Amino acid sequence: TAHGPATAADLAHWSGLPRRDARAGLEAIAGELAIEGDLVSLTARALADGDDGPVGPRLLGAFDPYLLGWRSRAFAVAPEHAERVHPGGGMVRAVAAVDGGAVGTWTRKRRSGAPLLELFAAVAPDDMAALRADGDDVLRFEGIGAG
Repeated sequence: TAHGPATAADLAHWSGLPRRDARAGLEAIAGELAIEGDLVSLTARALADGDDGPVGPRLLGAFDPYLLGWRSRAFAVAPEHAERVHPGGGMVRAVAAVDGGAVGTWTRKRRSGAPLLELFAAVAPDDMAALRADGDDVLRFEGIGAG
């Protein structure tokens, strides 16, 4: 579920399977999948197993698995912001995500400073508060913030 929605080609690319095997595997469990066009999601299967689905707003680190292994990241990053998230050369920047979509990037330039957000999409006040709380968790994890 962490790598969806995806195409059979994405699965093949990410897993190293031949495309025919990726397609066959997805076809074998088609009744458990949510399918929209050529995108396949295991979310319906996870929800049936008691998973709560997507988590709230989060600061994802650079090279987070959510954004790795895709031929296209359009499911999470609007095309007009793609270069800000994945500028090329294999780089994938740290992103602020809301409802599964990237709304900005973030960095930590100073050892004692809070994460600096560079938003490229509007963020509701409650979501912004959640992103700031996640930033506090980053600091706490690094032994900087209160805990």
